Amino acid sequence: MRRIRAAFTSLAIAAAVLCSPAVQAQTVGTLQKIKESGAITLGHRDASFGFSYKSAQPEAVGYSIDICMKIVDAIKAELKLPAVEIKYQLVTSQNRIPLTMNGTVDLECGSTTNLVERQKQVAFSPDIFRYNVRLLVKANAGINSISDLQGKSVVATAGTTSLRLLRDADRGKNLEIKQLSGKDHADSFLLVDSGRADAFVLDDILLAGLVATARNPQDFKITGEPLRTENQSLMFRKDDPAFKALVDRVVTGMMKSGEMDKLYQKWFMSPIPPRGVNIHYPLNAETREAFTNPSDKGI
Repeated sequence: MRRIRAAFTSLAIAAAVLCSPAVQAQTVGTLQKIKESGAITLGHRDASFGFSYKSAQPEAVGYSIDICMKIVDAIKAELKLPAVEIKYQLVTSQNRIPLTMNGTVDLECGSTTNLVERQKQVAFSPDIFRYNVRLLVKANAGINSISDLQGKSVVATAGTTSLRLLRDADRGKNLEIKQLSGKDHADSFLLVDSGRADAFVLDDILLAGLVATARNPQDFKITGEPLRTENQSLMFRKDDPAFKALVDRVVTGMMKSGEMDKLYQKWFMSPIPPRGVNIHYPLNAETREAFTNPSDKGI
């Protein structure tokens, strides 16, 4: 009797595991999943201004979102579906990878760095943006370089690599700083705005968006030596060659046709919702290289 009960228990556990989103994501390709469900779930950020953020409308908007919409159009054509329902899932720096891995999110349309170490868990599109990691400080703080952070409070958003990069920098190795953590980029920025942190370490393009939307943009500046040039990409489940081929084809095609340049101008060099703010971040040489020679190799 005990053996029979044990056998039933084992079968129940196996069935539960097989029904889990993680296993389904691994055994059913993303395109097949979308075909069967008629829906795709896009991961988006709350406050990655310009890239992926909530505006006045219910849906997320931004540069990354627009690229993902082109991919959804390609999926409809590939699967010969008249329509695909788009579901939105808010993600953070901490949960974006787990939610992608377990099948909750089919395509993450945010502001995620393509790191070689992350490629062990997820897959990435060709880089859609390249930028430098720097410091955001109050304009009157007297902080102009990494060495000026000695004895200061420095915040980074939970789940990002920013503080690690600061510690790895030559001028950051012997710094004595108080490390703070923000739950998201808006929270980290608030710590500087309120004077509870002296500096915020993050991608300079995201910092530029936060400054542009601040009540008093002139109160802040982006400064310090670049800690690293990072590659931003769209993220999705790994070991899914059919879906990756479609994503890569769409992203590369947009770069070659000049459509990506137009989207860049729309989101980073023009007034954008909800308040008509212009981030005014001209296309840098690193991103131009990404458009000219698409790559997903990561850093």
